[in-house]
Amino acid sequence: MRRVEGEQYSEQWWQARLGIPTASCFKDIITSQGKKASAFDRYANTLVAERLMGHPPESFESEWMKRGTELEPQAREFYQFARDVDVEEVGLCLLDSGRAGASPDGLTPDGGLEIKCPAPHTHVEYLTKGKLPAAYVPQVQGQMWICERDRWDFLSFHPEMPPLLITVDRDEKFISTLSTLIDEMHDRIEQAVESIQRNAA
Repeated sequence: MRRVEGEQYSEQWWQARLGIPTASCFKDIITSQGKKASAFDRYANTLVAERLMGHPPESFESEWMKRGTELEPQAREFYQFARDVDVEEVGLCLLDSGRAGASPDGLTPDGGLEIKCPAPHTHVEYLTKGKLPAAYVPQVQGQMWICERDRWDFLSFHPEMPPLLITVDRDEKFISTLSTLIDEMHDRIEQAVESIQRNAA
């Protein structure tokens, strides 16, 4: 694992992740069942566009995404108290190859942390099911792979309701498939960028 200095959402952070697949979007590469995602081609094209433009496309941030960002420090404090552990905040972590990255919400001595602060009805859904939501399986497994960890904690936090805090173990079969798909996406991006630039010359 390689680390990129600089806080998340800083200019350095944006540039370091430009044009490479990152864990928050691994759901567009692989499904929670370990199959190639239907959004694979679209995500590859998005990353090609980032490489060609030199910056990410504009993205929409909903009210609940903004609220989640605001609540994240409170959620992290809760987690540190509940687990009696110090959480290291990091920027971007990369595979040694640089082919994929992740920006975890925290690293611990033997694991890591993914925080979600969703809308109330979504939090209730997570509490009711009591397990890692399928939508976040690729992100959590991908973070374990990139950050070289064997377990990862998932925290769904709402300040007015009980939290959902669960530990997820590393799934080597899933990660092996993800690694293969990352290599496929990397080759697709490189070939597309080279072809477009050659034809435009």
